[in-house]
Amino acid sequence: MENARPHIVAHDLTMAYGDFLIQKDLDFTINRGDIFIIMGGSGCGKSTLLKVMIGLKPPAQGDISYDGKMYWSSSLAEQDAAKRKFGTLFQSGALWSSMTLAENIGLALRQYTDLGPAEIREVAAYKLMLVGLAGFEDYYPNEISGGMKKRAGLARAMALDPEILFFDEPSAGLDPISAKLLDDLILELCESLGTTVVIVTHELASIFAIGNNSVFLDPVTKTQLATGNPAELRDHHPNFEVRNFLQRGKAKEEAA
Repeated sequence: MENARPHIVAHDLTMAYGDFLIQKDLDFTINRGDIFIIMGGSGCGKSTLLKVMIGLKPPAQGDISYDGKMYWSSSLAEQDAAKRKFGTLFQSGALWSSMTLAENIGLALRQYTDLGPAEIREVAAYKLMLVGLAGFEDYYPNEISGGMKKRAGLARAMALDPEILFFDEPSAGLDPISAKLLDDLILELCESLGTTVVIVTHELASIFAIGNNSVFLDPVTKTQLATGNPAELRDHHPNFEVRNFLQRGKAKEEAA
């Protein structure tokens, strides 16, 4: 990519639970404005890597840098400042069922800004409008569909205008049409707002529709086998496991 500017960099990252190794020797770069896919087979450590990246789990070794500043080796105050630039959409949407959509979005605004109630309401309405939910400010989560909950969760993740959005299996539980609509929304927001997006997913349709960069984690060797544009990895990567995963098991082992 021309004029690419590194935004997030993994430096010799190792992840483990006690003595149980999850992944080792992870080194990859996410440029500003990328839609970066974390992919690989079941049990490879995709969600664990996401937790390390958003500050929920420290690595066993190595670090993650944001705009050239190391995260885990920095002070707690510096870590908190970095987190203010993150927005996260969890699998379930993680909306508070006792709060309206506007109130859910307003939580972070009340905690981290000096905005008054009317201004918070206005910002919440704007964020819901961005995700196609204008007019749903006073609805409760149990009054809307699964796809709408995901979009409302995205609106809440965007409440503080984050530089980076993290998604954990955003299409999980959605029908194909709703999943495509969410993919289209993520792509549109990334292009219009210049946000860097990091997504954990195993959905090939989403991987190829929106991803322009990726890392492939292998549960057997417990390290990354590839990094780069998913479509290029599918078509040209020399490793059979990478091609086979991205071709839904249709790749052919090349003769020696």
